[in-house]
Amino acid sequence: MNIQEFIQKVEHEFDQINPGSLTPESKIRDYFEWDSINALVFIALVNVEYDVEINADDLQQSETVTDLYQIIENRKNSVA
Repeated sequence: MNIQEFIQKVEHEFDQINPGSLTPESKIRDYFEWDSINALVFIALVNVEYDVEINADDLQQSETVTDLYQIIENRKNSVA
């Protein structure tokens, strides 16, 4: 996975994000709030697509798309 593929999956999953609007530097909270529904959808997306478990703390500590991507990549690499 590369960051552009990750961005495309996130944009596809969340209707409130216009395709092509996210960049690695985008502050994710500028696009939507981490409410319980969005958090669960994102956690499920990561689990299904990347076989990685993340939690609400990971989401709260992330500011940018790159922050989220790095968490997933680090967890994938630590399992492999």
